[in-house]
Amino acid sequence: MTAPQTPHENQPPDDPHGATVDPEGGPEFARELREGVLIALAVAVSGVLLGVLWAWLAPRVPLIADTHNVYLKNTEGEEAIGADGTFFLLALGFGLVTAVAVFLFRRRGGIPLVVALAVGGLLGAVLGWVTGMWLGPTPDVVAHAKQVGPGVVFDGPLRLQAKGALLAWPVAGMAALIALTGLFGPRDPEDAVVPDWSGHHHQPPAAG
Repeated sequence: MTAPQTPHENQPPDDPHGATVDPEGGPEFARELREGVLIALAVAVSGVLLGVLWAWLAPRVPLIADTHNVYLKNTEGEEAIGADGTFFLLALGFGLVTAVAVFLFRRRGGIPLVVALAVGGLLGAVLGWVTGMWLGPTPDVVAHAKQVGPGVVFDGPLRLQAKGALLAWPVAGMAALIALTGLFGPRDPEDAVVPDWSGHHHQPPAAG
């Protein structure tokens, strides 16, 4: 009778077909990585829609000019704050919507998907910011004032003064995806068989 053979230290045993277990997840991790890249790109591109909505919904800052200078028509107006708030709320909504879409696309979640949603959300927020400014009134205030003439009210450029609003999308997306995965994601069966890594092979008792 010979003693049972144990696997080398820190190495899983071979399966009956001679293939070893991949501790890094192998093809599954590679597939999650590819899906993560595609999700990040899709989420980032959707930032164009954020910019369109921001340019459409954000309040305008009224300006007026004389022959020498340009002034705020209402020095106590809150239009600039309103533009920041509009962007923040839209980005928050986009974070929640994209998180739900990613969860429905792949319910098992995973770190690559969470990271992809965060990266895509940040890129989408930046793209929405740039798109909104491009679609809004011209940033060349002096040329705009000369065009409309002295004493005529015109809209100032669309700006995002609170740059922290760019984080609303990725933070909301990550939090929502983690919450959805934890609440509604698939559960591992409680009676799952735990593999025997000890190397001891139990043989059934001999009959009779």
